[in-house]
Amino acid sequence: MSLNSTIDRVTDRIRERSLATRGRYLAQIGAAVQAGPVRAHLSCGNQAHAYAAMVEDKAELASARAPNIGIVTAYNDMLSAHQPYEDYPKLIREAARRAGATAQVAGGVPAMCDGVTQGQPGMELSLFSRDVIALAAGVALSHNAFDSAIFLGVCDKIVPGLVMAAATFGHIPAVFVPAGPMTSGIPNDEKSKVRNAFAEGKATRAELMAAEMASYHGIGTCTFYGTANTNQMLMEFMGLHLPGASFVNPDTPLRAALTSAAVERAASMTALGNDFRPAGEILDERAYVNGLVGLMATGGSTNLVLHLPAMARASGILLDLADFDDISQAVPLMAKVYPNGLADVNHFHAAGGLGFMIGQLLEAGLMHADAKSVIGESIASYSREPKLVEGRLSWQNGPKTSLNDRILRAAADPFQPTGGLRQLSGNLGRGVIKVSAVTPERHIIEAPCRIFHDQNDVKAAFKAGEITSDTVVVVRFQGPSANGMPELHSLTPSLTILQDRGLKMALVTDGRMSGASGKVPAAIHVSPEAAKGGPLARLRDGDIVRLDAVAGTLTCLAPDFDSRTPITADLSANAHGLGRELFEAFRRNVGTSETGAAVVL
Repeated sequence: MSLNSTIDRVTDRIRERSLATRGRYLAQIGAAVQAGPVRAHLSCGNQAHAYAAMVEDKAELASARAPNIGIVTAYNDMLSAHQPYEDYPKLIREAARRAGATAQVAGGVPAMCDGVTQGQPGMELSLFSRDVIALAAGVALSHNAFDSAIFLGVCDKIVPGLVMAAATFGHIPAVFVPAGPMTSGIPNDEKSKVRNAFAEGKATRAELMAAEMASYHGIGTCTFYGTANTNQMLMEFMGLHLPGASFVNPDTPLRAALTSAAVERAASMTALGNDFRPAGEILDERAYVNGLVGLMATGGSTNLVLHLPAMARASGILLDLADFDDISQAVPLMAKVYPNGLADVNHFHAAGGLGFMIGQLLEAGLMHADAKSVIGESIASYSREPKLVEGRLSWQNGPKTSLNDRILRAAADPFQPTGGLRQLSGNLGRGVIKVSAVTPERHIIEAPCRIFHDQNDVKAAFKAGEITSDTVVVVRFQGPSANGMPELHSLTPSLTILQDRGLKMALVTDGRMSGASGKVPAAIHVSPEAAKGGPLARLRDGDIVRLDAVAGTLTCLAPDFDSRTPITADLSANAHGLGRELFEAFRRNVGTSETGAAVVL
């Protein structure tokens, strides 16, 4: 089917907007490609240092005839999703030898767990960790000793930071290798009920702890559809994973076979062979549009509204919030995965998963079929699913119909006709709202606002029983310049309970609310942020605020609003403790949320 007119128009708009920046980017990586295989430029002394510890592979490395794969790993065992990576370097080196190549760990990057820092001061470093990861991966690859790269990362800021590095080193091929989701624990709605009961004082901490441990119970990615699993979807839609790799559980034969196959691709795609496909050529405007389509079709995390523009800028591509909005209006919501439904990603995968969805979107003309990938010249390969047949990995046609239409539906029979992400603009600034899980009667909220400068004060007001009428909760001075833009997800239980009591509730913030934000309407990433004198700094308690996700507007109805002087806030408490003092330069130099809140780009 021919390409959908909106997808075509948005792609052309991005291409035109990015003409100069993309041109400079391609010229830079083209010059690096023309210089030839990187190790040819290393002196004998350089190479001796690089190969000294590689006892088994030293002779092969010194000959410079075999491709050398650089491994950039985000391994730690603080993140359940990353714990399986502990043994991956050994597996990758063995697979590389079988493929006639060598592999070395080029370096490690930090990987913090947002689940651990949620609602804690350490969360103020979380978004900035993405840029640190890009920098650390850049240091790893700066040795200039690698013909291609394998990136090991799964979770929230890690994958975007690694993509930023892969794009910066876009003259060499890159393959992203996932670790897979943990097996299903207790149902997500059951966990949510215990959280809400604890917030109301109706469950003990021991009961809450038992529920949480039964949900996050083993190795692998957390199974709800938050930022980590949205990242995994994105890597398939953008052609950086092998087809069907995202949601295969850890420590299974299929997982191991997919990892070995990824190494074979990394070895075969270098400039030393006949199938050279540098990462920078894959990461073009078509790849990012396909990623946007996947975000809307799956109801993915709002954090990607920050990450995709930052990733794209590293590739010379300029995205705008209008691109998100327009594509959301053209792409149907095909999946219902918690928090937008009761299923988890294992259930989604069993129902047909990404292979079924990509096949449907291609048939509907909603994706660029001709986008390049690590597999070939068409993204159509990603509608197939991997199987182990007599111990050998092969890709077979996936299901043509959903195996559970309560979780996954065809593009022609979606849960909603649009993706559920809207741009908001008005006299309060510009932001976004995700309405995939918000009931239609709550898409428009008009109520007096109550203003907070700290998420803990919101929770304290809730516990004190102070919020008893319809309220727009405004949490300002939460932007990247103010305090690093921490997640405000820990507000979800309190706001959900107030909404369940029959109140009309909404959240407005210049901060973030994750992909697990749930059923409360939330206008997030509002820019310009209050710390930069943005409109939120002119709001006063009791002002009537109207959040209209139908019209795409966010406005204060006070007649004197525009003439007010913005207030300033004492942000000194955000400047020290748990490493925050190290990030003052980041807070001072970070870009706006509209452009990805990046420091290094």
